[in-house]
Amino acid sequence: MKPHFLRYSRRQVWFYTKRALYILLSWVLISNILFFYEYLTLMDNGVLSSAYDFEQNFIANLIVAIIAGLIGGVITVNLMDRWLRKNAFWKALLYIVLTYVVAAITVSAIGAAYYYSEDLGIPFYRPEVWQEVYVFFGTWFFLKQFIIWLFIVISTLIVLMVNEKYGPGVFPDYLLGKYFLPKNERRIFMFADIKNATGIAEDLGEEKYFHFLKDFFRDVAPAIVQSYGEVYQYVGDEIVVSWKMKQGLKSGNALRCFFNMKKSIAYRKGRYLRKYGVSPEFKAGYHFGAVMVGEIGKIKREIAFSGDVLNTTSRIQGMCNELGVEILASEKFADVAYKLPKGVQKVKVGDEKLRGKSEEIGLVTYVRE
Repeated sequence: MKPHFLRYSRRQVWFYTKRALYILLSWVLISNILFFYEYLTLMDNGVLSSAYDFEQNFIANLIVAIIAGLIGGVITVNLMDRWLRKNAFWKALLYIVLTYVVAAITVSAIGAAYYYSEDLGIPFYRPEVWQEVYVFFGTWFFLKQFIIWLFIVISTLIVLMVNEKYGPGVFPDYLLGKYFLPKNERRIFMFADIKNATGIAEDLGEEKYFHFLKDFFRDVAPAIVQSYGEVYQYVGDEIVVSWKMKQGLKSGNALRCFFNMKKSIAYRKGRYLRKYGVSPEFKAGYHFGAVMVGEIGKIKREIAFSGDVLNTTSRIQGMCNELGVEILASEKFADVAYKLPKGVQKVKVGDEKLRGKSEEIGLVTYVRE
């Protein structure tokens, strides 16, 4: 059996690598902003002595920022995120705090060793350097940096958790209170559910079927994130994904999501067969239109969509079995989503009457060339 880190597809590896790179660049930028703010403040107040070496201090700060970003990009994205999912909150919090303390001491020791090595003009491995490093850990400067970076780590985790709950790009809207009051938006929706879910559930039993769904939703998540989709709901074996118009149409993102989801599941087919005796197959329906969007709920708040487009998309997805296809979209959607993913072509199905609708609607499907 492959180790855990070898079970990722190339797309997932690239996804996690890109996210780690964003964290690295963000942390380096934040660190430099804080450094220059402090430097300019001290300079304006006339408290910098002639002995202050700007280059030495800047390089020491840069070393700390880069190492912290590299470690943080890996640990924050993988370990801390995983601990929050797999453990009780108090245990995950304990792991995170202990890991942060070890990482903070390690990174600070490296940065301080460079600084005092340069300051004393001797190699970093000399005892005199490490004596200064030891003294550094008792300074107010270290304590201040420790608290600041703890805040940065926690903020990064919050951003990642909000993005995982609502989808990439939602955090700024959430932070700015964009959805506190209902507003009208045009959005693309995809309803996707597993074929023969009832039969699979009966064969596997409740507990095993739950893990089957959990694995499925986890394995298709990178495809959704990579296409800038926002998971709206998980309803049984169904997942509802939404895109803002610009993001969903760009480079065929909304449609690319479906085909990347299929590739992700196909890549893991052997694992599903070994674990469950069946590999999930799914179908999807697409449509777009105007919806009202806003936060609802008092005890449990969430961002909710309301509009006929959701009902229509669900009905379109429900026609997949009847028409013998895996993906269906309204012609209205197909007309605006003219940029198709590479190797995908549109095939017109015809006009069909959806359940609960009085008028027929034009439908299309998509196939690989």
